[in-house]
Amino acid sequence: MSVDSKNSSITPGTDKEPKSSKQKRARVTRQQLMASARAIFARDGFQNARIEDIAAKAGKTRGAFYANFKDKEDVFFQIFEEALDRDMAALRPILQNVSTLEERLHVLAEYLCKLGKDRQRMLLIAEFKMYAIRHPRRRKRLADLHAMMCLRCSLPEIDELLPEYKLQNTTQRRTNSLAMGAIMEGLSVNQLFDPGSLSDDDVVRFLTICLREKLLPGHSSIIPNEAPLFHSFSSIESAPQNAL
Repeated sequence: MSVDSKNSSITPGTDKEPKSSKQKRARVTRQQLMASARAIFARDGFQNARIEDIAAKAGKTRGAFYANFKDKEDVFFQIFEEALDRDMAALRPILQNVSTLEERLHVLAEYLCKLGKDRQRMLLIAEFKMYAIRHPRRRKRLADLHAMMCLRCSLPEIDELLPEYKLQNTTQRRTNSLAMGAIMEGLSVNQLFDPGSLSDDDVVRFLTICLREKLLPGHSSIIPNEAPLFHSFSSIESAPQNAL
């Protein structure tokens, strides 16, 4: 029997299967499960999503799921981390074509607007946060993990986009990153809820203002047609509690 015929008779999953083939199959299985989880979470909600349904949609078993992930929270964070890595890889070449601070802020605002139009992604984030809110004992842990993941994945690219951002300490970076994420998600949800109520140009303009104010407070420069919105934000922040 020839070498080729011997290799062709190797059964996938056996000890004789080449290590590279096993690794490739494992990566494919993991990606299939993650894609299935995204769809199930968006369809059924994070809390109601069942591991059996995630595995079945991917054509896998519960055992295959648990061989790759500890639980639903684990697969969510893996999905989220992969998405952030993909975002940063896509953003880096775009940054190479801009030079001024205003251009960099505008590029980031445009990219955030684009991310906000991903319906499945926005549903996934909203569902997970609602799950955490409904489970107070787990909320703090989940919120801390979410915040640290955002911070860890975004720092190198944010520093590249906005060198001035390096002047902020870790606490400031974390607070501002979470604030910008919340603003982006809020605008996105309203666009998805009421299409046409906010144009992409509106969203980009609002995000640019917020980026300038929250990420670079020492570099705020009011553009005339943006001044009313900026001042409304400032008046709300400075108003006494009993005036709201």
